[in-house]
Amino acid sequence: MGVAGLPQSATGQATLLTGVNFAKRLGYHFGPKPNPEIKMYFQPRNASNTQISAGLDDIQSNTSIFSQLFHAGKTASFLNAYPSVYFQKINSGKRNHSVIPLAATSSGINLFNQNDLIMDRALSADFTGQGWHDHLNISDTPILDPVQAGIRLAALSKNYHFSMFEFWESDFIGHKQNFSNAIRLIEKIDLVLKGLLSNWDMEDGGILITSDHGNLEDLTTRKHTKNCVPAIFIGAPAYQQKFSQRVRSIVDIAPFIIELLSD
Repeated sequence: MGVAGLPQSATGQATLLTGVNFAKRLGYHFGPKPNPEIKMYFQPRNASNTQISAGLDDIQSNTSIFSQLFHAGKTASFLNAYPSVYFQKINSGKRNHSVIPLAATSSGINLFNQNDLIMDRALSADFTGQGWHDHLNISDTPILDPVQAGIRLAALSKNYHFSMFEFWESDFIGHKQNFSNAIRLIEKIDLVLKGLLSNWDMEDGGILITSDHGNLEDLTTRKHTKNCVPAIFIGAPAYQQKFSQRVRSIVDIAPFIIELLSD
C-alpha cells in the first residue's frame, strides 16, 4: 500500500470496497473500526459536508461497490447475518459498524438479522452458525455443515448482481496463534468452497476471494503481516483473463468488479 507500518482492517476494507488507497491518502493504516475520516467518506455528500478530511477531500465520497451498483440500478447484498444484540448496541451508540456494514448501510442496504438467518436468507459469519449457539447462546438458529454453507452461499448469491460475504474468523484465529485451530479452519473453508463450487455456474458469474491484510499465514506473530494477500478469481476464462491482467493489488479489486458488472 506504500505506507509504513502493518496493514489494518479499516483502511484495508475501505480500499477493497472503493479502489481508493485509504492508507496512502491518510498517511497511515487504521483499524479495526473506521476512524472519523473513513466514516465520513462513506456518507453521501451534502451542502453541509463538502470536505471529508485532509488527504481525502479531493475524491468523490461513497464510491463503494455497493453505492455504485445502487446508482447503476443493479442489486447488491451483504450476506452476513447479525444477532439482535448487535443492532441494539449500534442503535444505542455503544458499538460502531466496521467498514463493510457501514458501506452497505450507507448505500441503502439493510443488514440481515437473526430472523433472516432462520429463514435461510443469510449466513452467519462463521459459515455454519455454530458460533451463534456456542458464543451467543442463541439456540433457534440453524447449524449447517460447511458443505451445506457453501451450497447456501451459492444459492443466495444468485439473487443479486453482486453479493459479499465477510469471513473474519481467520483473523481471529490468526491473532490466537493456535496452529491446530488454524488447520481446522482451513479445512472448513475447503469444505465451504466444495459446496459453493458444486453449485456454481461458471458462465453466469464469478467468485472472488481476497483479504484486507495478512495474518493467518504466519502464526509466529499474533499481529497482521505485510505479506501479499491472495486474490483468487473463479469464473469464465474470459473473466479470468481480465482478472489476471487488471488486478495487482487490493486497490484494483473494486474497479475490476464494477467493470465486470458493466459488461
